[in-house]
Amino acid sequence: MMMTPEQTQLIIKVESIVQARLEHQGAGHGFDHVQRVLKSARLIQSSVGGDLFVVELASLLHDVGDAKFHEGVERSAEFSNQILEQLQIEPDCIAHVAKIVDNISFRKRDHAENLTLEGKIVQDADRLDALGAIGIVRTIEFGAAFDQPFYLPGVTDQKTGVDHFHDKLFKLRGLMNTTAGKNLAENREHFMRTFLQQYLTECDATE
Repeated sequence: MMMTPEQTQLIIKVESIVQARLEHQGAGHGFDHVQRVLKSARLIQSSVGGDLFVVELASLLHDVGDAKFHEGVERSAEFSNQILEQLQIEPDCIAHVAKIVDNISFRKRDHAENLTLEGKIVQDADRLDALGAIGIVRTIEFGAAFDQPFYLPGVTDQKTGVDHFHDKLFKLRGLMNTTAGKNLAENREHFMRTFLQQYLTECDATE
């Protein structure tokens, strides 16, 4: 489903608002992350269909109120509602976008509401950005921002970036919703496993 010229202009406005709001948000969850999610979501949508306008809005807004930067409280749905209402977007569309951004996170997977096709696309795109070379860099950036070491040989009582690979990142491929997402995730996961093997070899360590 193609977007109208009016919808395209609204996407540009939302993108500008999100960029301003995330200006000082980093640790792998800044505006650069949002741009990559948007790019991946467009790619997946071109393969599986769905409402492109909703996909792009949800991609742009999915981290606008990330809990990590709001004292542990997830506020993306709240902020999405505020932004889209100010732009006078139709209530049904606002509700759809808010439901997506409120239910795609990894930590909410056990009690999230069922996603629409558009939600599944955005969720896949978001998870893809945690994989591959970008995923490695984001893990290191997050660790630097929140004082989490990447690797501590012999230490079991402190979380590390390497633990994060196993606890979350290597599970993402199996959680992808779309065939396109699974295929992209497979390539990125393979790269990460190769990197990790090489890294631990250079550290003279074994998993």
